[in-house]
Amino acid sequence: METPDLLANKFKGFRACVIIPTYNNEETLGKVIRDVANYTDDIIVVNDGSTDNTKNIIQTFPFVQCLNHDKNSGKGKAIRNGFQFALSKGYEFAITIDSDGQHFAKDLPKFIEALENNQNAIIIGERDLNQASVPGKSSFGNKFSNFWFKVETGITVEDTQSGFRLYPLLPLKDIQFRTVKYEFEIEVLVRAAWRGVNIKPVPVSVYYPPKEERISHFRPFKDTVRISILNSLLVLITFFYIRPRNFFRLISDKEKGRAYVSKYLLQSSQPNHIKAISVGFGVFMGIVPIWGFQLIVAISLSILFRLNKALVILAAHISFAPLIPLIIFLSYRTGALWMAERATPIRFSWHISLSEIKRNAEQYLVGSVLLAVIAGVFSGLITLLLLKLFKDKKNPAI
Repeated sequence: METPDLLANKFKGFRACVIIPTYNNEETLGKVIRDVANYTDDIIVVNDGSTDNTKNIIQTFPFVQCLNHDKNSGKGKAIRNGFQFALSKGYEFAITIDSDGQHFAKDLPKFIEALENNQNAIIIGERDLNQASVPGKSSFGNKFSNFWFKVETGITVEDTQSGFRLYPLLPLKDIQFRTVKYEFEIEVLVRAAWRGVNIKPVPVSVYYPPKEERISHFRPFKDTVRISILNSLLVLITFFYIRPRNFFRLISDKEKGRAYVSKYLLQSSQPNHIKAISVGFGVFMGIVPIWGFQLIVAISLSILFRLNKALVILAAHISFAPLIPLIIFLSYRTGALWMAERATPIRFSWHISLSEIKRNAEQYLVGSVLLAVIAGVFSGLITLLLLKLFKDKKNPAI
């Protein structure tokens, strides 16, 4: 068990601090500061426009560094400003802890211990939300948040709503955050994960006072709507930019690209015709004109028809951003075959967009479906042929 002095030295060595965002928590703030001070005096309190006795309480702790907001701006803004303030003071890591007494300072050593082996990670204090005192809506909200976080990042985390966290400040300083309320704690996890910052959990204790004693500034309707809007935007960014970006980074790396193809195309136990159908179906879904829903529909149907999901997703990325103008042009030209004399001519340009085809939407819609079918069938047949050739080459007749 580490002594308080040894832990305080580790805080100094890592250039780590504790940030306490607070708004009208005069009844619990003093105790939280005292408890944290048992482990470190590198404490920053962000007073987010409190109208109670918060300022006077902070002044009783001369070692505390204080950042005051003239008016209440939201927890997210308080944390963001706390990060900037900490960086200006030379800190490289910050642990955020709520001022309402829900978290326990005795868990701070767990974060420092985890930091020793995870210096490029956001370390989340994972609460036990199965205990009887936890409100049902909190448990449900956390599961809901965990689900969308996995959709947006592919990472499984059991407690994305915990405010007890350790942040590496340097990897976050160049990220452009957009939110200022409670939803920031979701945004920072997602955007950090997109930048390659790891997400690591450590188990922590949590205290939920009786209902009549709870003080919460969470606005159920407004904040839930804000969180839902944020998740909607993050999902769109995920499927339109992050997934294609990650895919092309993968295939541009020769070793990783070969390993990916070998695992999902060559070594899969599925028969060759299923692999070929999966590729063809993926290409079809990548071209068919249901922009924004292609991957969602493709994944759902691949599960329903027991196709190779990895190959479907891989092939569906044919509609990545640089190729979209070409796909639109080819769809338009294919539609011209159907429209005959009613067809509208169009010239190819890398700047072509959907707005270009409003003159004859029917031509584009019909053409894109025909192109999707043709490209899907062709891709499936080519895949089947290549798989057969590879098998014959790998197992030549004796």
